[in-house]
Amino acid sequence: MRTVLILLFDDVEVLDFAGPFEVFAVASELHAHTLFEVKTVARELRSVRAVNGLSVNPDLALADAPQADLLIIPGGAGSRAVMRDEVTVGWVRDQAYAAEKVLSVCSGARILASADLLDGLTITTHHEVLPEMPDYAPGAICLDDVRFTDNGQILTSAGISAGIDLSLYVVSQLCGIEVAEKTARYMEYDWRVRGPGQSAR
Repeated sequence: MRTVLILLFDDVEVLDFAGPFEVFAVASELHAHTLFEVKTVARELRSVRAVNGLSVNPDLALADAPQADLLIIPGGAGSRAVMRDEVTVGWVRDQAYAAEKVLSVCSGARILASADLLDGLTITTHHEVLPEMPDYAPGAICLDDVRFTDNGQILTSAGISAGIDLSLYVVSQLCGIEVAEKTARYMEYDWRVRGPGQSAR
């Protein structure tokens, strides 16, 4: 059983975290809850107000979180504040050292850049954030018009719904294509992008 930790913060984009949550939770649910344990984590154990006002209660505070096998960093308007928060960025950096996979969704790439995790990698993010990325991660190669990239341990995805494609891809890599396809069917998600570097359109 792999531990999946999803970071939450104020003004996080809803589908950035809810899409991957659904993928990993459903994949595990369809296999007797044996594949993944999915938990949300925030700087403090208090309700988080997502973009457009959705209130979410994280499972864990940073200080109480176990080591993640899979660490998911969503984006949203709040990612600008998080990338300047030394406590959260330090936690992300520390978790990333021992995590099997680290995934960013949308502008969550800003946070990985602030944690010095993107240097020399091929990355993507939301199309409106791409022009900023050379300032945050000057050593990274930024790709437009792809759904996600896979650098081995570090994976990045484009905006919002692309996090679902990336999560299904990771499920396919870790558990097999049949598990990912079964998950997508259950979700009634039209999963067409199955590999890194494929077009976003």
